[in-house]
Amino acid sequence: MSSILEGLTVLELCEVYQGPLAGQCLGDFGARVIKVERGPMGDPLRGGDFHAVERGLMSSYFAAANRNKESICLDLKSEAGRDALLALVQQADVLLHNYRPGVMDKLGLGYEALSALNPRLVYACASGFGETGPWAQMAGQDILIQSLSGIAAAPEGPPRYVNAPLSDYASGMVLVQGILLALLERMQSGRGQKVSVSLLDTAVSIQSLEAAAELNYGVETRWIDRALNFSVQASDGWVTVLGFFRDNPLQLICRAIGVADLSIDMGLPDAARQRAHRDAIVRRLAPAFRALAVDDVVQRLQREGVLCAPVLPFRRTLEWPQLRHNGMVRTVPVDGQEPMQVIDHPLRLSRTPHAVRRGPPRLGEHTREVLAALGYDEQRIRQAAGEDG
Repeated sequence: MSSILEGLTVLELCEVYQGPLAGQCLGDFGARVIKVERGPMGDPLRGGDFHAVERGLMSSYFAAANRNKESICLDLKSEAGRDALLALVQQADVLLHNYRPGVMDKLGLGYEALSALNPRLVYACASGFGETGPWAQMAGQDILIQSLSGIAAAPEGPPRYVNAPLSDYASGMVLVQGILLALLERMQSGRGQKVSVSLLDTAVSIQSLEAAAELNYGVETRWIDRALNFSVQASDGWVTVLGFFRDNPLQLICRAIGVADLSIDMGLPDAARQRAHRDAIVRRLAPAFRALAVDDVVQRLQREGVLCAPVLPFRRTLEWPQLRHNGMVRTVPVDGQEPMQVIDHPLRLSRTPHAVRRGPPRLGEHTREVLAALGYDEQRIRQAAGEDG
C-alpha cells in the first residue's frame, strides 16, 4: 500500500471529471481525500450513468474517478455549511475545486480568505478557460474545448470530435503535478500557494509540437499526412500502417506482405514521393492486405521495422492481453453491490505502488463521521449538511 502522501488531507470540492480525477490520483497514492458534495444529488456523474441509475447501482462514471475518497454533504450556501468547511480547512493540506471563477470568493471561500485562515494550505483551482479574461465566466466542457482549441477542426467538412475527454484527463493530471510541486515548495517555505489549470490551456499544450510549427513558420501539421501512413482492411479487421522513420517504407511493406516491390514498379524510391502518392499505393496494396489476417499483418510488418497495429473496438482494447498484463483494469469494492471494474492509475512505482484503500463512496456516506470528529452534534451536522431545510 502506498504511503507517499499518507498524512495529507485533501478537501475536494469538485464535480464531473477534471477535478475529481486529480483528487482520486492523490488518494491513490495515500492522501486522505474528503469529497464535499451538495445534497440531494451530489456530483452530476452520480446520475450520468442512466443504465446504473435505472437499476439502483453505482454510476460507472462516478466510480471511474472517485475511489479512495470519503463523501460528505455540506450546504455551502448556508452559514452552518461554510463554518463546517472552514473548520475542515484549518486541518487540511490541500483544497481542490472546479467551481467557475468567482464562485468561491462569493461564498467567502476564495484563496485570500482561506490562506489567511491556514497559511500552509495549497489552494488548487481547475477551470474551463482560466480565472480571468474574456471567457473566464463561460461554461467549459471538453467537447467545447476541442472546438476552441483546434482539436476538432478537420481539413475539410464538419468538425471531428474525439470521444474521450482528453483535456479533462490531461488537465486533471497537470493539476496533480502543480499540487505536488506546491507541497514540495511548502517543505522549504512553510507556506502554501494557489495552483491553477484550465481545460483550454491544457488542450493547446497537448498540441505543443503543432503550435510551434504554426507560430514560427505558419505551417499546419497533420501527422497522418507526413509519411506513407494509412489504414487498410485485412481479412478480419483493420490495421494502421505508419511509414515514419524509414527512407523507403513501401519497399519494407511490400517485402512484409509478400508482393513485388512497388517502390520500383511505381517509380517511387523514397519516402517523400511515396507520401505524395499514398492513395494510389494503398489501392495497389489493398488486395494483398485483404488476403491476410490482422495478427499476421502486424507481425510481418513489425518484423520489417514498419510501425503497425490493429484497429480495435474499445471493448476489445479493454480485453487486450497487453493491457491486462499491465494491470490497467482494476477492481474496486462498492457497498451494497458487486465490485466494479475501473481503469487504474497508469503510473507505476517499484517500492511504493498506489493502492485501492476504499471504493467510490455513497453520497454523504461519511458526513457524520467526519463532522463528529470536529465535535459536531447531530443537530449541527444536519444544519451543515442542509438536512433541516
